[in-house]
Amino acid sequence: MTLDLILTFIILAVTIILFMSNKIRADLVAVMALLAFVLTGILSPNEALVGFSNSVVIMVAGLFIIGAGILRTGLAQMASNFVLRSAGDSEKRLFVILLVIVAFIGTFMSNTGTVAIMLPIVVSIAISINSSPSKFLIPLSYVASFSGLLTLIASPANLIASQTLVENGYEKLSFFAITPVGLVGVVTGIIYLYFVRNKLLPKGKNRGNAEDEHQLSPEKLVADYQLGGRLFLVRVPEESEMVGQRLTELKTPEAYQLYILKIVRKSAEGLNLLPMTYHEMAGPKSVIQPKDILYVQGTLKNVERMVADFGLMFEEEESEADELVSKQLGIAEVLLTPHSKLINQTAKSIGFREKYNLNILGINRQGQYVLKEPAKQRLRFGDALLVQGSWASIELLARETNDVVVVGQPQEHASAASASGKAPIAAAIILMMVILMVFEIFPTVISVLIGAVLMILTGCLRNMDDAYGQVNFETIVLVAAMLPIATALEKTGGIMLLSEGIIKTLGGLGSLGVFAGIYLLAMTFGQFISNTATAVLFAPIAMNAALTIDANPYTFLIGVAVASNMAFATPVASPTNAMVMTAGGYKVSDFVKIGLPLMAVVFVVMLFTIPFFFPL
Repeated sequence: MTLDLILTFIILAVTIILFMSNKIRADLVAVMALLAFVLTGILSPNEALVGFSNSVVIMVAGLFIIGAGILRTGLAQMASNFVLRSAGDSEKRLFVILLVIVAFIGTFMSNTGTVAIMLPIVVSIAISINSSPSKFLIPLSYVASFSGLLTLIASPANLIASQTLVENGYEKLSFFAITPVGLVGVVTGIIYLYFVRNKLLPKGKNRGNAEDEHQLSPEKLVADYQLGGRLFLVRVPEESEMVGQRLTELKTPEAYQLYILKIVRKSAEGLNLLPMTYHEMAGPKSVIQPKDILYVQGTLKNVERMVADFGLMFEEEESEADELVSKQLGIAEVLLTPHSKLINQTAKSIGFREKYNLNILGINRQGQYVLKEPAKQRLRFGDALLVQGSWASIELLARETNDVVVVGQPQEHASAASASGKAPIAAAIILMMVILMVFEIFPTVISVLIGAVLMILTGCLRNMDDAYGQVNFETIVLVAAMLPIATALEKTGGIMLLSEGIIKTLGGLGSLGVFAGIYLLAMTFGQFISNTATAVLFAPIAMNAALTIDANPYTFLIGVAVASNMAFATPVASPTNAMVMTAGGYKVSDFVKIGLPLMAVVFVVMLFTIPFFFPL
């Protein structure tokens, strides 16, 4: 055994221990392992960094963007509502239906793509039923891995096994050749997860971030500040005296104790066959135009006075306060900081509206809501202000002032508002991506990047900053840093050493014993390197072993494909595990606790299933 081989196993063992201890973040552990391989001379810098240009890493980043588009547009919520209706009020039925849907989707695309599509849907469902996503996300990842056995294209490991057969003069695997084995695996996995879901899966709290975002959503703020009943829609006829005047000239706050908050205006008709509707925050310089619809805040009595004086018209439909939120405009709550310059000042005296281009709709003062002329109120420390204006102005306020703190995540709400109504577009993009993958029109990573770019171009995500913000770089670094471990194992001869030992040790037990040994070895190494790398390394070993002992190569190669997909015991075993780790708030020990028993059960089942369909 060479020094490099000893060092490789030492580094791998220390990495596993650090992963298990959960004292250092997983992505930092992976980078430390990468540096150790370089510093010991086992890998060159180029070999160590090649993972960051790997197509799998690029694909995972693209899938995060696609998943965000699904969530932003409301497609995830629509899908979750459909699943919830199908499941009724049974949590057990819901759990099984979700996993069956995951298996079906995974039949036609990679497990990584399946998890990216289903993750926001599953999180949405968990929140809808007041449950923790941690009860659903590990099962999501595991069943997606099982579904990789249902068709030839569902997993790269299957394609590698088929290509190895062809290279050695055998017929390639047909599209559904591995399906019977895959069905047994899916059923086994779902049954196992069904019975252990309440015993081994973490019983974490409901996802706090999502819940907090919901509590501070514009709709919730509207309800808290009781804006309903104080917002009225009025139309400006062409003959109104208000036409052509600036709001600052009208002096509606002083004359009527009213605030005009928003102006809705349609573009000119004529050559424009599809007139556009614009939502503009009403500011001092806003000029009233004919046919404008004004959103006015105040009492009905005062609004009626203004309507009579200026010859305006009430809109027939009633106004809902949440109409203050649109793709262009939004509302948010801000808190005064202890040393804010606004304390003991009125918003009007400091020109808050002119300075920040935002309206103050109300003040929350220790649980009491001040809605009458809030801009004239002298502000106190501890006051919370409900402001309204463009999303850009709200985000600018959050970044560029020390006087207030914007509560919640206005960027998230702005992105959701911008993507509102685009669920059909997001669904069409997903369908197109799946078709490109199924028919292999482009390499999988290119199909994913096409989908990600279209999500941005069509407005399912607001802009590139929004897209970049959705990429979980902890996952990206984790996957990229772990991929070169396969190269280290191959260079030092570690895998060949172990495989030769299996043949020598288990050869006396016949072909089934050697088959079991190779399966176990591939499954073990598959916990630390990708399923693709595992299949690449073990497919030729399995072929040589089968030919050496005069066994059926199909049995051995399919065994490698199955074992490569059984990546359950570590978060780095599969990109899907890494993707759900953060979203579900899992520890490394959770994967070990749930994954190891599942791997043992599946090993026993496959020891009989694979030879049954492909006799030794």
